[in-house]
Amino acid sequence: QVQLVESGGGLVQPGGSLRLSCAASGFTFSSYGMGWYRQAPGKERESVAVISSGGSTYYVDSVKGRSTISRDNGKSTLYLQMNSLKPEDTATYYCAASRFSGLWTAPSKYDYWGQGSQVTVTS
Repeated sequence: QVQLVESGGGLVQPGGSLRLSCAASGFTFSSYGMGWYRQAPGKERESVAVISSGGSTYYVDSVKGRSTISRDNGKSTLYLQMNSLKPEDTATYYCAASRFSGLWTAPSKYDYWGQGSQVTVTS
């Protein structure tokens, strides 16, 4: 049974930092492309950061320079370190896994999704 379980979300002040984690099980994590998506109320789900099975990365412009996606294949865990958080980063963040090992941003390329972790940036 495939599971993606996000953790690490919460309430943070502008300028603060958070590290999201996604614990994966039930599939060969090291062979999958992985991504972080977010969805704010009333908005479409958007790709935030993607990491290929080989470790190549992609970031949406709005988080570039402030966020780092990484993976620990030994622990089957995906991370997203977010710094200098802004109120516009407020959203539910989802972890996703794609059997396509490259850098994919289209949600349709992802086979498995987590339940989401809420990140709220407010003073």
